[in-house]
Amino acid sequence: MSHGQFYIRYAILGQVLQCPTIQRARRDPRRIEFFQGTLDSTSEITEARIFDTTLRDGEQSPRTSFSYDDKREIAAVLDDMGTHVIEAGFPVNSDAEFEAVRDIAESAQNSEVCGLARVVEEDVEAALDSGVDLVHVFVSTSDVQLQDSMHATREEAKQAAVESVERVTEAGVECMFSPMDATRTDESFLIEVVQAADAAGADWVNIPDTCGVATPRRFYDMVEKVVDAIDARVDVHTHDDFGLAAANALSGFEAGASQSQVSVNGIGERAGNAAYEEVVMALESLYDVETHIDTTRITELSRLVEDRSSIPVPANKPVVGQNAFSHESGIHAAGVIENSDTFEPGVMTPEMVGAERELVLGKHTGQHSVRERLVDAGFDPTEEEVREVTRRVKDYGAEKKRVTMDVLEKFAREVGVTEEEVRV
Repeated sequence: MSHGQFYIRYAILGQVLQCPTIQRARRDPRRIEFFQGTLDSTSEITEARIFDTTLRDGEQSPRTSFSYDDKREIAAVLDDMGTHVIEAGFPVNSDAEFEAVRDIAESAQNSEVCGLARVVEEDVEAALDSGVDLVHVFVSTSDVQLQDSMHATREEAKQAAVESVERVTEAGVECMFSPMDATRTDESFLIEVVQAADAAGADWVNIPDTCGVATPRRFYDMVEKVVDAIDARVDVHTHDDFGLAAANALSGFEAGASQSQVSVNGIGERAGNAAYEEVVMALESLYDVETHIDTTRITELSRLVEDRSSIPVPANKPVVGQNAFSHESGIHAAGVIENSDTFEPGVMTPEMVGAERELVLGKHTGQHSVRERLVDAGFDPTEEEVREVTRRVKDYGAEKKRVTMDVLEKFAREVGVTEEEVRV
């Protein structure tokens, strides 16, 4: 590692365990101290499947478009990771979209591939012709969308839903039905329409919070009612307009849903969808649910989607942001040097998501970090020298200047820190 780099990395090679279709890092034994007190709980979730919609809803992010090659590349990583379902696109949208969905469906080894369709014959036939494993049909059910977007009655929407579900099931293909804008739909009509789709043969019923207005407790109640009302398995789709998408997705699982729709980096319409990385790692680390997804490739997947979507990942983004496992504060860095569990979740490590820990030098840096960095660079500082170099680092960082290793070494030489002899 070059001493010119401005942070130090602690990377631990994870052991690997052979799973049915993928290899993933071995899960460390759960440490009981992290689940005592307010977190002391048994898991409320018994099944958790991941339905990725990066290539469909994620691509609907404003000013975002994936090429054919982009879709194939992203789908290949999702498939290799063991993602349960990949919603590859909207086959009727264009010839290029149809081709991409078809080719992803043909090449997937571990994942089911899904195509989206409105409840109209042309859409359904295009999805069936693309060769997907699952056709996802949807229709608006809220009065505001029925009246001012679809210009249809409740009965017309329900009938179209039933006919589309019947067509897909008659073709021998798995079917998912979504009552779009479910969280703003009259509850009695919502139950009526999902029961009609269930009776028509839908394998899955998706409950979408299309406009991101759900709260975790209210969404729990809604999903629980749907689970109790139908035989089909329940899936949820949550949006992040109020920053609650991941929380609502997890609430859906707690209420009995078997699957959640997510997108990588949370991209999607408006403020986006529940983030793949957040939901998967919460399930794995907080609920202790085995998703069978290779989480060690999450950072790689995030960087790929960031590049292809041209939507930058914020530094403070959970799980995959640059700062997710970075430390500058003296107290925090000192604790992490001693034991990373002190100021990190403990149940989620950087190695679990294919990331690396960083100790950053700056205004808030403490002596522990400076000493570690100096020793790593080949210096042998006294306690007084460490204090003086730390003071200079803090002053330099306070001027909003980046403290690189070159700067640190310059300070060390100015203070007169002894350099160890290089042995050949």
